[in-house]
Amino acid sequence: MDLDKALAISAAGMTAQTTRLRVIAENLANQDSTGSDPKIEPYRRKTVSFTSVADRALGAQTVQAGRIARDQTEFPRRYDPSHPAADASGYVRLPNVNSFVELMDMRDAQHSYSANLSVMQTSRAMLSRTIDLLK
Repeated sequence: MDLDKALAISAAGMTAQTTRLRVIAENLANQDSTGSDPKIEPYRRKTVSFTSVADRALGAQTVQAGRIARDQTEFPRRYDPSHPAADASGYVRLPNVNSFVELMDMRDAQHSYSANLSVMQTSRAMLSRTIDLLK
């Protein structure tokens, strides 16, 4: 495989994981964001899907962050009649963000990003070594 292709493929992977990390950070930042009254929904968790893209210039498949969707799972509820977003029975709907799930997703994205970075560093070292040999 051409080293330029390896660099481009790794860069696409890093870009996709960067999008994933940004969405995870947004979810974690809003894990306590409830509505201001019972009719307003709390923050709804976002998810990222990835798509495989044929890059004709490279002649290879690359990954790309696809659609950012909202997680449609139910909102957990907590009894807090003093909260402004409490319904008539005193329950407040909370965001459907689970910090444990988000941290595991973040760790997975970090590992994928690091793997792509390692490929880039190795490819760069190989290019440098080839240039040195040609001198």
